[in-house]
Amino acid sequence: MTDTISVLVVDEDEDVLELTQTFLERASKTLSVATATSGRAALDHVEEHDVDCIVSDYRMPGMDGMELFEAVEEMDPSLPFLLFSAAVEEDTVAAAEDAGVTAFIQKGTGTDHYDEMAALIEDAVEK
Repeated sequence: MTDTISVLVVDEDEDVLELTQTFLERASKTLSVATATSGRAALDHVEEHDVDCIVSDYRMPGMDGMELFEAVEEMDPSLPFLLFSAAVEEDTVAAAEDAGVTAFIQKGTGTDHYDEMAALIEDAVEK
């Protein structure tokens, strides 16, 4: 494993991005988190920077999380990709897992899910 894991978090809500970045970096000293506010901005970031893992909101305007996953998979099929969403329906989770998404994490109140997310990111990147 490298000393630093470069994570790109994608969400149209800048407050969510700021919170996610802060809590992931607190949860693990190995994570370095960049952010993007759209699927297009995320793809541009992946083209221009080394990224070890992507964490994306599922429901976003323009390009949703699954569409972003499909575009990223064409660029780099080995790049771990986690979906992070408040609205988790069983069909959506099953479709994401069938497509090859690394993990699906439910947004919630509190900060416990950030520790889980950090551990999932570290595990996915180590593989």
